[in-house]
Amino acid sequence: MGQLIAKLMDIFGKQEHKVIIVGLDNAGKTTILYQFLTNEVVHTCPTIGSNVEEVVVRKTHFLVWDIGGQEALRSTWSTYYSNTEFLILVIDSTDRDRLLTTREELYKMLAHEALRDASVLIFANKQDVKDSMTTAEISQFLTLSAIKDHPWHIQGCCALTGEGLPAGLQWMQSRATAN
Repeated sequence: MGQLIAKLMDIFGKQEHKVIIVGLDNAGKTTILYQFLTNEVVHTCPTIGSNVEEVVVRKTHFLVWDIGGQEALRSTWSTYYSNTEFLILVIDSTDRDRLLTTREELYKMLAHEALRDASVLIFANKQDVKDSMTTAEISQFLTLSAIKDHPWHIQGCCALTGEGLPAGLQWMQSRATAN
C-alpha cells in the first residue's frame, strides 16, 4: 500500500518550486535558463517581459521565470514575487561599473514582503573572461555576509559552457528537499 501511495505521489503530487531569475540586462539570465534545459548555448536577444520553463533536478521540479533586466523593466520585477521560493540573481562578473546598481536592486528585492521566505542563489557569471571579479570580490562588494534572514549561496559560473551551473542547481535542490 505504501508503494502505491508513493507511486501516486510521484505521478500526481509533484510539487513545483517557483524560481525567478533576475539581474541587470546582459548578465546572462536567459542563457543560463536555456543551458539548464538543453545543456547548450542558445542564442538569445534581450528579454522583454519574461520566459518561463520547467527545470527538473532529481525529481525536484522548478518553475523558472526569467525576467528582463533592462532598467525600464526592473520596476515590474515585483509582480513576479508572489510565491517565489528561490531568487536567482545573475551578475556579469566583468561589469564593475554596474555592481552598485546590482547591490541596490538586490537589497530592494530582499526587503520586499513577498520574498521574505525566498532563498537566494547568486550566479557570478562570465568567470571565463579575463579580469572578471571573483566570487569573493562580488560577495564582499554586495555585503552578502550581512544577509541573515535569507539562506544564500554565491556560485561562480560560465553560462556559455555551463560550468558552475550544476552546483547552483544542486544547492537549490538540496534547499527545496530540506523544506
